[in-house]
Amino acid sequence: MKLKHNINPVLLQFINFIILMYTVLTYIPWYIFSGSRQAIAKSKQVKARPVNNRPGGAYRSVNSMHCLASVLYPGCDTLDKVFKYAKTKYKDKKLLGTREILKEEDEIQPSGKVFKKVILGKYTWLSYEDVYIKAVNFGNGLAVLGQQPKTNIAIFCETRAEWMIAAQACFMCNYQLVTLYATLGGAAIVHGLNETEVTTIITSKELMQTKLKEIVSQVPRLRHIITVDGKPTTWSEFPKGVIVHTMASVQAMGAKADSGNKQQARPVPSDIAVIMYTSGSTGIPKGVMISHCNIIAGITGMAERIPNLGEKDIYVGYLPLAHVLELSAELVCLSHGCRIGYSSPQTLADQSSKIKKGSKGDVTTLKPTLMAAVPEIMDRIYKNVMNKVNEMTSFQRNLFILAYNYKMEQISKGYTTPLCDSLIFRKVRMLLGGKIRILLCGGAPLSAATQRFMNICFCCPVGQGYGLTESAGAGTITEVWDYTTGRVGAPLVCCEIKLLNWEEGGYYNTDKPYPRGEILIGGQNVTVGYYKNEGRTRKDFTVDENGQRWLHTGDIGEFHPDGCLKIIDRKKDLVKLQAGEYVSLGKVEAALKNLPLVDNICAYASSFHSYVIGFVVPNQKELVELARKKGFKGTWEEICNSSEMEKEVLKVLAEAAMAANLEKFEIPVKIRLSPDPWTPETGLVTDAFKLKRKELTAHYQMDIDRMYGTNVK
Repeated sequence: MKLKHNINPVLLQFINFIILMYTVLTYIPWYIFSGSRQAIAKSKQVKARPVNNRPGGAYRSVNSMHCLASVLYPGCDTLDKVFKYAKTKYKDKKLLGTREILKEEDEIQPSGKVFKKVILGKYTWLSYEDVYIKAVNFGNGLAVLGQQPKTNIAIFCETRAEWMIAAQACFMCNYQLVTLYATLGGAAIVHGLNETEVTTIITSKELMQTKLKEIVSQVPRLRHIITVDGKPTTWSEFPKGVIVHTMASVQAMGAKADSGNKQQARPVPSDIAVIMYTSGSTGIPKGVMISHCNIIAGITGMAERIPNLGEKDIYVGYLPLAHVLELSAELVCLSHGCRIGYSSPQTLADQSSKIKKGSKGDVTTLKPTLMAAVPEIMDRIYKNVMNKVNEMTSFQRNLFILAYNYKMEQISKGYTTPLCDSLIFRKVRMLLGGKIRILLCGGAPLSAATQRFMNICFCCPVGQGYGLTESAGAGTITEVWDYTTGRVGAPLVCCEIKLLNWEEGGYYNTDKPYPRGEILIGGQNVTVGYYKNEGRTRKDFTVDENGQRWLHTGDIGEFHPDGCLKIIDRKKDLVKLQAGEYVSLGKVEAALKNLPLVDNICAYASSFHSYVIGFVVPNQKELVELARKKGFKGTWEEICNSSEMEKEVLKVLAEAAMAANLEKFEIPVKIRLSPDPWTPETGLVTDAFKLKRKELTAHYQMDIDRMYGTNVK
């Protein structure tokens, strides 16, 4: 995993001698004053153990062997109590921050397309007390509009302060909050709204104009639309009987309303807090019913893995709040006195697509200390930085590579490198504001190369988390002093994990050296089930003889001797080829996704054929350069549609596949190069950028037929 340099061997020996002398001279003061020796000791400790010696026995964190944790604070067993506790403790402290828009401009691109660019100002903040009052008034206002406790209300909105205010209002009043991704297609939105029979939806002006007005006539029960950011200019498209309100007007109603009878509406721990519609990688979105006690147990486990969490921390919120990772992360921060500054993927960094050149992105202004990300975002950062490294002068590039390889060696031993951090990696670290102390990745597996890169260049622990919507986002998180890669950490203190034999895939919890099998999560964070889908609930959830509820994840894992879990396969990704070999599509993709030439890849296999094929979104810069070297000329679309270039890319993939020790039958034999990227807006990936295999298969069906030379069932 070390980077390659081209330094003269004699000069390299001299440099290595200088590095050795520096290491020896600084080791003793570092060891005495840095405090890292305790971190080294902790990294070597066992993190989780089986509760018994039987094969398939559940593993628990060493901090919860006798009793699983379920509440953050004594007596705070519902989300409204958690927020009230935080409001009382941190009353005047800043909580939710929104950046003011100073100017919007249309920028015409060379292609003729018009991109909106913004110049943004400072963050303006609402205190804990401000947010609490706004939430109380909004909840009372919804009651004036006829919302009853334990009935459903939908939120279809971008990640912003008003989303969290609306959610807290619903938690207080025991309204069941139905969450829908802002990037869902029309049919999926209609399905979610009709299945939950909502009469009220909370949204934004933009989403009302671009998404809702086209489908509102298909939602017959809808009576109220509440926009969080003022009224849109046109109203004529909406059917009779649908009234549009602003959030401010509903809060004004609530401020005047008599709330004397409010106490009886308060939730109990088993009440449903959220019905979260997944943007799932297969089929129609499913609504996961998450109770108050599920969420509280989950955030209790997550918070325990973040050392020194508190008032000094600033979290940047930009992932969809309709995703359990973002909602859980923000609730963890809210309950511990942290500030949450809102952003979006389009304004996050100085180089983001909506930031006008020369203006500052959100992280530069906010300087967050905590950040969550999905692997797709981290992979992009990794490739962008490495592209810039490759453009450096020979001296600069070799200096960076030497520092990178030196730090990799040091952190693998548990040591820090303050000189490299301040001199070499400072500029890279500033890409995320320069103050990040913990970066958490979830939503999908993160490659070892990207994880190690982020560790080194951003000078902070990069933790991997594992959890599902069905487990309230909680499962495992790596500890901050664990610098190993490719693992997702030990079970959180709120849950236990066991491995179930999967005979078809050849995984058994008696395997040596590591027990392997399907991952089952048990604990109070395991959710109630799927909304109006008892059949699927019975399939994915079971209850054992002790009354413990278990979620069957469909993921395959192995436990290491220190109690940490590694995800090694997925049941849904396994395909049996015509000759009887089993191919793990996820394994193939993981081996090839980090190539500079590949921005994204989806492997495909059919049981009616004997080989694997693939769809590849190539990196434009890398593919154009490859085409130039091979003497191929043409537009971007012509390059991607060229059979000659498909063969050249296949050669690169084959080399990488062999280097990753893939079996011959696992290596793609034919590919389709896609000129268009896969984004949530295209419907080909989820909001967490997981592949939607069903949609990708339908999208590329003609190419599948071509690559297999026949129609495929």
